[in-house]
Amino acid sequence: MNRRLKLFIPVVIFLLMSGFLLFGLTRDPNVVPSALVDRPLPIFTQPSLYPEQGEYSTEDFIGNILLINIWGSWCPPCHLEHPLFLELSESEQDITFVGISYEYSMEEDRLFLEERGNPFDYNVVDFDSSLRIDLGVTGAPETFLVDQNGMILHRHIGAIDSSIWNDTFVPLLEQIR
Repeated sequence: MNRRLKLFIPVVIFLLMSGFLLFGLTRDPNVVPSALVDRPLPIFTQPSLYPEQGEYSTEDFIGNILLINIWGSWCPPCHLEHPLFLELSESEQDITFVGISYEYSMEEDRLFLEERGNPFDYNVVDFDSSLRIDLGVTGAPETFLVDQNGMILHRHIGAIDSSIWNDTFVPLLEQIR
């Protein structure tokens, strides 16, 4: 190979790597493609965070617009979005708020909701992690919007604030109401 041509190989590699880096920097880390969007909510049966309330299953929620939030009292971003969920649970009467808690934080989660208010209509504990696995959850918080037919419309990773709510969730809700 020509010696001069060999000198351009590092330049070409550098330009390709720079292009990939710039592409990656323009992407929103909270937008992760989900195989479940436009698919039905997984079938599940899980206990309530409050044992006296028994168990909940997928059938309990079909027919309602759902906002499903995977959260934990140990999760700092969950603390940030909690006041918004309290506000929304009062103003968005046609949405059923479902909180899914991790099994190892049940006592702390009950105390958190008692002290700071409970925005959830249903509090579910994912004892065996099967629901989180079926939903493809990578951490907390994650929020799913589900229509009345049980179809997952949107998945959001990370805390939700009012601008995310207004820019992403409100237009989706307008479509299904």
